[in-house]
Amino acid sequence: MTTTAIFGAGVMGETLVSGLIRSGRTPGDLVVTGRTPDKVNALAERHGVRVLPNSEAADVADTLVLCVKPQDMAGLLDEIRDHVAPGNVVVSLAAGITTEYLESRLPEGTSVVRVMPNTPALVDEGMAGIAPGSHCTDDHLAEAEALLSSCGRVVRLAEKHLDAVTAISGSGPAYIFYVVEAMIEAGVVLGLPRATSTELVVQTLYGAATMLRETHEHPTVLREQVSSPGGTTVAALRQLDDHKVRAAFVTAMEAAAARSKQLASGQA
Repeated sequence: MTTTAIFGAGVMGETLVSGLIRSGRTPGDLVVTGRTPDKVNALAERHGVRVLPNSEAADVADTLVLCVKPQDMAGLLDEIRDHVAPGNVVVSLAAGITTEYLESRLPEGTSVVRVMPNTPALVDEGMAGIAPGSHCTDDHLAEAEALLSSCGRVVRLAEKHLDAVTAISGSGPAYIFYVVEAMIEAGVVLGLPRATSTELVVQTLYGAATMLRETHEHPTVLREQVSSPGGTTVAALRQLDDHKVRAAFVTAMEAAAARSKQLASGQA
């Protein structure tokens, strides 16, 4: 079995550790690193994984998973550069860090995979986009795919599409939470207790998402099934159209993609 080192003991680092263990990986095959000893040691105790300094973790790992913040990436790469061996694969989950950036700071020919994950990975319902670098092998891409599949679904894409992935699924949970907040607030305005309104909205969201996944029907078909002519749903949807909500969502996601592109080009 290969050894996987996860650099960064934050939310996504621990999400991957727990997901890999639930999917059958042996804790002894996993190594974690982190800048805060208390935090990384607590993670190790919870999951039974090893803790090592960055350079030693890179020495023993076959797969190196970089889960640090984008602003900490340069420092981490400086530390591990001389400890990455031929045949290793480096998987980066840092937003806006390109494979070209990683390859230029790692040994020539290093196999690199860039990943755009999202927070539902915390509950094994993540959606990750993965893109290979210029030296990435098919086996290494499959390895990265298996890694992320431990806590959700994965789609392979060319790197040029990752800004769109960032805008749609990377930032996407925030848009859904935003809509849920508005719907809960509407329930309160209409006289419902907040707890009741919350339960109604959350279960409705869960049920609608489940219908989309399990029926494989187009969302337009499912929407029309709820929209009786002259009924309550049509009255509500007309207001959404009048307020250009659909156009606002498209514009918002275009803005997110543009910002992702700026970050990838090094603009603050």
